[in-house]
Amino acid sequence: MSKPTLLERFLVRATVSAVEHITPRMRHIRLTGDSLHRLEWTPGQHVRVLVDAIRLRSYSVWEHSPDGYLDLCVLDHPAAGPGARWSREVRAGQTVAFTRPQGRLVPRDAAYHLFAGDETAAVAFGPMLRALPNSVSYGVVEVEGPDDRLPLPFTRARWLERNGPDGLADAVRGLDLPAAPGVAYLAGEARACQAVRRHLVTERGWPRRSVVVKPFWTPGKRGLD
Repeated sequence: MSKPTLLERFLVRATVSAVEHITPRMRHIRLTGDSLHRLEWTPGQHVRVLVDAIRLRSYSVWEHSPDGYLDLCVLDHPAAGPGARWSREVRAGQTVAFTRPQGRLVPRDAAYHLFAGDETAAVAFGPMLRALPNSVSYGVVEVEGPDDRLPLPFTRARWLERNGPDGLADAVRGLDLPAAPGVAYLAGEARACQAVRRHLVTERGWPRRSVVVKPFWTPGKRGLD
């Protein structure tokens, strides 16, 4: 048996107990194991999964329970990168190695919350919204079609079918938001997130500290595929 690499020594290990489709293009992967009882996680954070011998890919945690399970939701797409290929091939019974939860895309105190992103962002938005049960939340989520919608408990939601690079920013521009800034969480495709941030900061006058941006992917960029 080969010795673990330096990277592998710092990873958490768990066993895949189930793989199923939560939408036609989204695979729900449940991990179980004793190591998950001690795992600390804040809603919105992600883990980085070792998808092959050397590559890590980031996935938001859909749910974590101290009872010993952790759920990931991985989007499949035609131009599949290493992570999407891993999600197609992983099976119950396999061992998965991943980093401890990390990331600053977590709920903050605010008068209201704005969420904007795409299918990949929806996985982070779900647990964040569940952690804000009594808060006002506005949501704009861009998807390929109606079947891609995840159950997200927004106070006010707009599901946007993909229609060009400016669709997400245009949809946020059309929202009737309160005059005072809240906190915005922007996640998904990098250029779309940047366009929404420019709108909030330059057109609505939001302070930059009130806009949290987490680019999950961008076409053609290694590591974000």
